Amino acid sequence: MARLGDLRQFYGLMDSLIRLQSGPQRLANLGPSMPRRGVYFFFDETEPRTDSGYGPRLVRVGTHALTAGSSSTLRQRLTQHRGKLNGGGNHRGSIFRLLLGQALIVSGGPSCASWGVKGDLAKAGLALGKARADLLALEAPIEAAVSNYLLRLSFAFLAVDDEPSPNSLRSMIERHSIALLSNFERPALDPSTVNWLGHFSDRPLVAASGLWNQRHVSEEHNPAFLGALSHLIDQQARR
Repeated sequence: MARLGDLRQFYGLMDSLIRLQSGPQRLANLGPSMPRRGVYFFFDETEPRTDSGYGPRLVRVGTHALTAGSSSTLRQRLTQHRGKLNGGGNHRGSIFRLLLGQALIVSGGPSCASWGVKGDLAKAGLALGKARADLLALEAPIEAAVSNYLLRLSFAFLAVDDEPSPNSLRSMIERHSIALLSNFERPALDPSTVNWLGHFSDRPLVAASGLWNQRHVSEEHNPAFLGALSHLIDQQARR
């Protein structure tokens, strides 16, 4: 099966990237030496791979600054996902946090009627007729649970310092990595375990793909991206 061969090659490249970074990275230790721009890859160590080899399954791929003129950095994006080290966070600024929180609520976490309502806290307060402080208090337990979940994941990052654009090299790596990993409407490879939190997601693209992603999960990957990925890892090794 061609996809399985590509998946094995992809994870081999991820292993090289992780070795290059002296092991898996953690959100609790975001260092100042992180590249300005890049692609990130999150692994869940409670989700074993079963077809492509051994090791944790990759559960989210992402990047940042895809809009022309954007100045956001890789570190800023990862910090948005992580939230505050004291457990706080802002799910309206991170789709990753939004998806995790919704699944945690459904799986038996505290109820939170305001979770995911509107794009900022002020608009959510107006829509629900609640004060900002009340919303913060209502959402705090879920934000804390999301932060705790994220802190146990590991990640690797790939430096790609190209200009912000939807057609950037970073966007291409993100798109085809997700498409390759996704099990959405295709024979499952490295399927999610029965305990994976994503099964509680109300987003069919998340639950069926096995990824905390929605964009690109229904697409086909182009195997040629693996050559570009390998080249970028080699470039990072030479820095």
